[in-house]
Amino acid sequence: MKKSYLVLHIAVILAGFTGVFGRLISLNEGLLVWYRVFFSAIWLFLILKLFKVSTDLARRENINIAKVGLLITIHWVFFYASIKYSNISIGVVCYCLTSFFTAVFGAIIRRKIAVTELLLSLMTLAGIGLIFHFDVSYQFGIALGTISSAFAALYTIYNERLVRHYDSKLINYYQMIGGTIGLGMVLPIYLYFIPAPSLVLGLQDTFYLLLLSLFCTVGLYVLFAESLKRIPAFTVNLSFNLEPIYAIIIAFLFFGESKAVNSSFYIGLVLVMSSVLLQSIISIRRKSCIDPQ
Repeated sequence: MKKSYLVLHIAVILAGFTGVFGRLISLNEGLLVWYRVFFSAIWLFLILKLFKVSTDLARRENINIAKVGLLITIHWVFFYASIKYSNISIGVVCYCLTSFFTAVFGAIIRRKIAVTELLLSLMTLAGIGLIFHFDVSYQFGIALGTISSAFAALYTIYNERLVRHYDSKLINYYQMIGGTIGLGMVLPIYLYFIPAPSLVLGLQDTFYLLLLSLFCTVGLYVLFAESLKRIPAFTVNLSFNLEPIYAIIIAFLFFGESKAVNSSFYIGLVLVMSSVLLQSIISIRRKSCIDPQ
């Protein structure tokens, strides 16, 4: 169990850099995500060959896995749009709402309200509010980030079911293929309404996309899927609330984002981290009761 939490928090650290790449890469959000899933599918194909993991699955299984990949692809489009229409800090902190949506969607799917999850989510919401003083200067970016977090929650809930039956690398391979095909089909329409200066990658964007796809996509989501095998989806998403902390620090250091770090920021930070810590403790205790070994 402790190893699973270590894997999870390595994934969280990698996730902290995703918003940074969104700011560094000059492409609009649609093209950025399409290249991300395309390069990730290539990396995963090579990794599966290296580890000799069979990709033979029934067509229905392939389609079911690929459909879940569409959820994470849509999440990324809205996530990067949020960053590009506001800033890194807004985009990554809105991602904290994922744990709230996971609790709500989980209650709808299970038809049972988990009071503890809802209370911890409200603690997270209070922390986010304090960090940003309910800042409405980036309303459009905040709205996009909220939609992004809802799709991230749905992805985690459905992915939790898949990791019980398939290799995590295989899951991510078919999900990236699903994202490449699905987004590729609507990309011409997307680019018609939101034109891009160029469809061809420059050397700098190519370098950043290769890093993003290898470390912050393949590495991150394989670790993410591995952690879901032993840690509940709500706890995983709540732990990812630490991602904005890393991303905001990077944004402050390298991008000069003007958000002032004051006492409210630190109080909000304590609330977010406390919600993660409390849920981790609760999850470990529940696991100990179920599996004393």
